Amino acid sequence: MPVDKDEFRLVMSQFASGVTVVTARCDDDKLRGLTVSAFTSLSLEPPLILVCLDKRASLHDHLKVDMYFAVNILAEEQESVSRRFASKEEDRFNGLGYREAPRGSPLLEGAVASVECRLVSVYPGGDHTIFVGEVDSSVVNGGSPLAYFRGGYVHLAEE
Repeated sequence: MPVDKDEFRLVMSQFASGVTVVTARCDDDKLRGLTVSAFTSLSLEPPLILVCLDKRASLHDHLKVDMYFAVNILAEEQESVSRRFASKEEDRFNGLGYREAPRGSPLLEGAVASVECRLVSVYPGGDHTIFVGEVDSSVVNGGSPLAYFRGGYVHLAEE
């Protein structure tokens, strides 16, 4: 019998993760985005990443196979950006600096790095959906990443 969701949440909070914002220009030409910590590289050849989105997330139903989206790895100074994209705010891009990647996905200013991907596969994952993207372009800006641990934002110590 599996553990209950509260115990599972507690256990998983012991794993530090980076903080990203997944962004896309959708079919209706509207910019959408949300904060995501379930992100990882999947393959070097071809270059694949995966992100997991809650089925209730605002961007979830707008992603379609062969669509482009970006994953922006947030810098430690971007806690407010993470909070904005985790909120119910309608226009999350209002007053926020970004530029368009080659295929039109918004790349957030100040991010440590960003990748623009073509959505190639979608898989069920309980109350989430697993989206696999092939990386089409990338940008590395440098800096220290924002991290999330035990239910809060943390800063990584530099050596």
